[in-house]
Amino acid sequence: MHHRTAADWRAATHKRVALFGMSGLGKTRIAAMLRDEAQWFHYSIDFRIGTRYMGEHIVDNFKREAMRNPFLRELLRSDSIYIASNITFQNLSPLSTYLGKPGDPAKGGIPFDEYLRRQRQHREAEIAATRDALHFIDKARDIYGYDHFVCDTSGSLCEVVDPDDPGDPVLCDLASAALPIWIRGTEAHARDLEARFDKAPKPMYYPENFLVSLWDAYRAERGLAPDDVDPDAFVRHGFRQLIAHRRPRYAAIAERWGVTVDSDEVAAVRDPGDFVELVELALARR
Repeated sequence: MHHRTAADWRAATHKRVALFGMSGLGKTRIAAMLRDEAQWFHYSIDFRIGTRYMGEHIVDNFKREAMRNPFLRELLRSDSIYIASNITFQNLSPLSTYLGKPGDPAKGGIPFDEYLRRQRQHREAEIAATRDALHFIDKARDIYGYDHFVCDTSGSLCEVVDPDDPGDPVLCDLASAALPIWIRGTEAHARDLEARFDKAPKPMYYPENFLVSLWDAYRAERGLAPDDVDPDAFVRHGFRQLIAHRRPRYAAIAERWGVTVDSDEVAAVRDPGDFVELVELALARR
């Protein structure tokens, strides 16, 4: 584990952390604050996935939709227009839109086999993007001159690793170079996330075995053919199951590979100095 003790952390001239946990707990807020106020290099896993590894898939999907429109079709075929993904650290919608939701095509759903194919693409992309953190740690220091590094991981990190395997290659890479920090949410936070998701369901990444079981059970309980499934209703149901599934996996990563901080502690962080003190406290508690 990088930064093994509070004393190690305090004395380190190159501080490196990897923030992980459910969305909405402050990972990106903290990373952006460290970048803007204290000159930390901010490496976003989701941004890397959406640009380096899935950018072409995302843009091809835009073009496929545009080709359905006769006016845009002719412009595309004659190279008269250019379609690109405007993905940013704050706006990851192009990535989640590409992942899509399975079910009724009249409600924007895609066939389950295609959904699974895109989920597999995301898994491979997330593994590669997470392992790329080591490369970016070197780039941040050697090319850009940053002393400190913060990795803003994807919420699905816990689904593409085996937290209980001491030889897991992704976690070995990550923990050898940065301190994994779990931002642990409360039950109230989980309910708040569910309420927000209910208002605006968005595509998510699920581990394949979990997803197939979820899909089969959901349809069997309701007697639905694949094309009769309401995509938003299914992902709402899936999100609630996913929160419960992920929590013990996050906890196992923190227990074996890193440290834990609570979401209310993170919410109280107002500047980079507060964050450095919070990590020192978390290491002292181990």
